[in-house]
Amino acid sequence: TLRIGGSADVLAVPSTADEGEKLYSELINSSVPVYILGDGSNLLVSDRGIRGIVLHTRNINSITFDGTVLTAEGGATVSRCAELAADRNLGGFEFIYGMPGTVAGAVFMNARCYGSSISDIIRSVRFVNNRGKKNELKDFSEFLYKSTPFQRDGSFISTAEFSLHPADGTNLRTRMEQYKTDRERKGHYRFASAGSVFKNNREFGEPTGKIIDNLDLRGLSIGEAQVSDIHGNVIINTGTARALDVKNLIEHIEKTVKEKTGFILEREIIFAGEW
Repeated sequence: TLRIGGSADVLAVPSTADEGEKLYSELINSSVPVYILGDGSNLLVSDRGIRGIVLHTRNINSITFDGTVLTAEGGATVSRCAELAADRNLGGFEFIYGMPGTVAGAVFMNARCYGSSISDIIRSVRFVNNRGKKNELKDFSEFLYKSTPFQRDGSFISTAEFSLHPADGTNLRTRMEQYKTDRERKGHYRFASAGSVFKNNREFGEPTGKIIDNLDLRGLSIGEAQVSDIHGNVIINTGTARALDVKNLIEHIEKTVKEKTGFILEREIIFAGEW
């Protein structure tokens, strides 16, 4: 979503979850590197691109319901899940509406916004682990603030189940539009970006965006990469920014915040490819 980065050596687009699982299992047990890509909404891809095979989940995107349980394949978008749930008068997914990204990406990051996390509603996850073995996760006690075991170990997340609850669809739609409007107000859709660059830390006493604002970093540019003049924790591509511009801007923010406040920022954005 930053519209930045070089090419993949090979792009593989499985048609089904089973096909994706088999391909990932074979690749993980070979000498060929594999990188899983969803919507790329939290990603900074190197100018040099990504070596090996990029496994894109865009076609693995079915969404089904069984009572109050929503089952989604990893490539389904979280906003589509929220829309279909609201159509069925089911609440729980509405908090994430308007956030770019897939179900697998949300599970991988334990996506959080507006006071809720994906782990609040998740019921089970089917995945292929980093040894190529199929597995299912039902214990989410290790899912913390924007942190999951998947970030440490890597896996191909093929399907996830979510426990929802009966709710008024009209009220759900109203809240969903309010969340989307708030994102628009913060400039999330105005320029190419990857959303929040850094995680928030309660020990800092205020949101990371506010800390960056207090240091007069809002609007700072390196090349065509710029700290958004609307929200301090968002870096935008104003035109033809390079990944290196964004990387240098991130490192400058980190250095400045540490020097001026002593705080060490934790990145939310993920660096991918050959740096």
